[in-house]
Amino acid sequence: MKKINKIIVTALLLVGCNTFDDTININPNVPSQASGTQLIANAMLSLSGISSSPQGEFMSQYLSETQYVNASLYPQSSTSFYWLYQGPLINLQTVLNSADKLSGTEGPVANQLAVAKILKAYYIWHATDRWGDVPLSEALQGAENFTPKYDTQESIYTTLFGILDEASNAIVSGSITNDIIYGGDMTKWSKLANTLKMLMALRLSEVNPTLGKENFTAAMQAGVLAANSGNLVFKHLADANNQNYWFSQIDLQGREWWAISSTLMDKMKPVADPRLMVYAQPNRTDGDYTGLIFGEKVNIDTEKYALLGDAIHAQDAPVYLVTYAQVLFAQAEAAKLGWIAGGDAVAKENYTNAIAASMDQWGADTSQLEEFMNQSEIAYNPATAIEQIATQRWVHLFMHGYEGWAEYRRTGFPTNMVAPDGAEVPNRQIYIETEQFNNTDNYNEAVQRQFGGSESLYGNVWWDVN
Repeated sequence: MKKINKIIVTALLLVGCNTFDDTININPNVPSQASGTQLIANAMLSLSGISSSPQGEFMSQYLSETQYVNASLYPQSSTSFYWLYQGPLINLQTVLNSADKLSGTEGPVANQLAVAKILKAYYIWHATDRWGDVPLSEALQGAENFTPKYDTQESIYTTLFGILDEASNAIVSGSITNDIIYGGDMTKWSKLANTLKMLMALRLSEVNPTLGKENFTAAMQAGVLAANSGNLVFKHLADANNQNYWFSQIDLQGREWWAISSTLMDKMKPVADPRLMVYAQPNRTDGDYTGLIFGEKVNIDTEKYALLGDAIHAQDAPVYLVTYAQVLFAQAEAAKLGWIAGGDAVAKENYTNAIAASMDQWGADTSQLEEFMNQSEIAYNPATAIEQIATQRWVHLFMHGYEGWAEYRRTGFPTNMVAPDGAEVPNRQIYIETEQFNNTDNYNEAVQRQFGGSESLYGNVWWDVN
């Protein structure tokens, strides 16, 4: 993957003599305006930020804090979504607002716009599932509107379904340049758009199953990810300019601040899950895989607990964002729910294939797959199928904490999440406090509409009805 440098908009130098042509002061190697695909590539660079965060891992209780434990116990503090709007989203919106100015030399303009829409939908989906209602219809207007309204999450989902359909349907033959995700392969972008629609549709299983089923089946028919080669993956480099967050924390700074939680370990170790050897490294006391209770505050000796595996904190370790295994887990659940035909037979097939795809993705020892699948706790059971599917999906989503957290909130699985000091797993994140002062009316309206005027970590987002 080529390293994409961020584009710096430069000011033209002014000279005192007016007899020279203005072009003499323009460096042709430093463009004064970023091109469409350069802006899209710049937006892609923020994809790693969706996953690379201890906060997300705490939300799903994949990792336990060993150093600053209280910081992991869901303090009632705000979290900013500004970085999404001020970074990737404004870059993408600039592309969408400049359709008539985009250059076809970087690939068909229709494809540039389609990729921008797909990424915009993905970032907004991420934001609304973390905070609830967020700005969309009036957002990204720059100086024309510094105080956008908050759209309801229900309307956001409807809008995003439409954006993804538009993007998928608009794709034409021909690749685009500067694509650090799929190398310009538009077939993969089309399948990603449909996959995002499918996963979003499943999120509606409790709040609006009719709408969910409609969009789920439409996405399947349009064509979704069919192999791990189509996964949405952010590939870090063995380079300081684009390296894995966990490498910078663990390898460069020597921090042993995170151990595998007993919440996760208790779902993997008893069944000898082959992925465990990838996710974790054995402790240095007796070579065992020992999880640390989430929220444990006393007698934490990192020698005694399993820390992150070498492959997870390698400098060039990838970030898995949307995967083929998720598609299969989703289809397994949809079959069990009756959204697609086949009942338990199709649910079992997709469930089994999903675990196999997960093993392959993570580089686990697949020679152990058959033995793993034959265990009573893992083998498909029609009576407990939804719990099995949801739990194995949560295990698969390791290190994509915000997505694992969203699925936990929707399904209630796994059932072994803990609440140290009464700190239950949050239902959402709190809006950045600055909004109370800079966007007062819209902030107050959104909080009143959703939470009766007082927001906290425990107000429910629209689709979280249980």
